[in-house]
Amino acid sequence: MRKLKVVILPTSLRTWLDATAQNIDTTSDNAAALLPKLAEAGLFRLGVPAVLGGHGGHVNDAIAGVAAVSEHSLAAGFVFWGQRTFIEYLLQSPNEALRDRLLPDVLAGRRAGATGLSNAMKFLAGIEGLQIKSTKTDGSLRVDGELPWVTNLRASGFDVAAAIQADGNNPAFVASLSSEDIGLERSGDLDLMAMRATSTAAVKINNVRIGVDRILHHNASEWLPKVRPAFLGLQCAMAIGLAHRSIAETTSRLKKGRDILREPSEALTNALVEAETQLQEGLCSKSFERSPEKLFELRIGFAAMAAKAVQIELSATGGRAYLTQPGEGFQRRLREVAFIPIITPSLVQLKSALDARQQPQLISEIA
Repeated sequence: MRKLKVVILPTSLRTWLDATAQNIDTTSDNAAALLPKLAEAGLFRLGVPAVLGGHGGHVNDAIAGVAAVSEHSLAAGFVFWGQRTFIEYLLQSPNEALRDRLLPDVLAGRRAGATGLSNAMKFLAGIEGLQIKSTKTDGSLRVDGELPWVTNLRASGFDVAAAIQADGNNPAFVASLSSEDIGLERSGDLDLMAMRATSTAAVKINNVRIGVDRILHHNASEWLPKVRPAFLGLQCAMAIGLAHRSIAETTSRLKKGRDILREPSEALTNALVEAETQLQEGLCSKSFERSPEKLFELRIGFAAMAAKAVQIELSATGGRAYLTQPGEGFQRRLREVAFIPIITPSLVQLKSALDARQQPQLISEIA
């Protein structure tokens, strides 16, 4: 079995996350501080080639980083996912000039990078149409539409990747839009139950003009399958980190009549490690580009394991979990695990995509 990637966070960051996790979850007070804190620890440089300002390695290193952060705060892990996914788009884009212009500030946390491609991933899976359209005009592109839910739209400035339907018979493409674009409007932060410091908002795009120099790739259907494994793999990391934290909390309480929980906790740990190994090996071999179904199944499985880990933690904690102060961490993790299934593409959408892919095969087998 391949040795799993593990990232040890700096003590200063772990301490800050533990001290502010509740605040990050329930208020927007630390929204401005969160991105720079992650950047100071060098986390956005994980899996980025050294020649481009990174620490080298593979996207699996970034996944291990998101998991490590998510053990302390899923809201922080969610912001990390958005920033690092945008970085991955820049790394995999053939537009080197755009990459070279945007990457330094995004790696350093001076600028937020957001992935508005959740709609595009659903488009790729045949779940819904694209929500942004474009027309050619005066040597530029006019872009109109909306992104109803995007994370890491930092108020001080952001770039957001979006899939855009081209006019005529031209293929959809992926471009980077900017908070400074005239006609691009960010809503106020969405009134979420939790994840309040994640700078999650909607974007309206009205007559925004961009040049072809802002295009990340000219053919979305060709490019998205190549970036989807990192997109979903980094999402999986959030569930992985949360599951590991709940298992650790359970382990610390296996006494006073609760030792009966040791066996299910250890079984869950083994299943989690096996699934992590499959994720890392699939990303290294690029098999998920050819067979995304396995990645969909892993994403669904990680969500289920995180939910089970939190429930075992509840059994290990007992009634203290419902007391405001001693149960604060558990109550946050309960909210966090409720959020994982609805991160786009949601578990329902992934299961629907799997079902749609299986139908032709079933028909063929019956015939």
